[in-house]
Amino acid sequence: MTRIKICGITALDDALMAVEAGADALGFGFVPETPRYIEPDKAAAIIDRLPPFITTVGLFVNANPVDIHAIADLCHLSVIQLHGEEPPDFCQVLSRRLIKAFRVKDESSLSRLSDYHVSAYLLDTYVKGAMGGTGQVFDWSLAVKAKQYGRIILAGGLNPDNVASAVQQVCPYGVDVSSGVEASPGRKEPSKVHAFIRAVRAVEA
Repeated sequence: MTRIKICGITALDDALMAVEAGADALGFGFVPETPRYIEPDKAAAIIDRLPPFITTVGLFVNANPVDIHAIADLCHLSVIQLHGEEPPDFCQVLSRRLIKAFRVKDESSLSRLSDYHVSAYLLDTYVKGAMGGTGQVFDWSLAVKAKQYGRIILAGGLNPDNVASAVQQVCPYGVDVSSGVEASPGRKEPSKVHAFIRAVRAVEA
């Protein structure tokens, strides 16, 4: 079954709504000065209210390992997602369950996946000057090729209208959505979240 992660959570009501809709994981962005940034204390308060068996993912970009560990401990994060230019040895230092994100431009973008020994690889769309959340898709055939390296989480421009096609074509370990189910940056639109999750599950029915 494809795991579904709703990313960019900034409010308790959005978190509980996404869980009720059937999300497997929630993502929290700890990247200051970005539209979906959440203060660690606020994230911890939201996570404390979640039911058991929900995976909580903290997103970091080129952050200090000490800060990552501190936030992960404070929030009781299940998994760390690295979305910057973190080198392979950085991942070894963290010694936590990790998702490493890669921005895919062409097939050469996949060349470094084998250097990273992580729990899963998240593939997002390459957009110059942006780390993610652009709402743009990339060539999904590249995601199929990336599966030879391990578990693939597909991101980049997914929404309720295209996610079924993405799952059918790629059969990824998981899908990740943020802007595709939003009413505004950081706030989710319930109807879009429900439609997104229904679309994924319909493929598997």
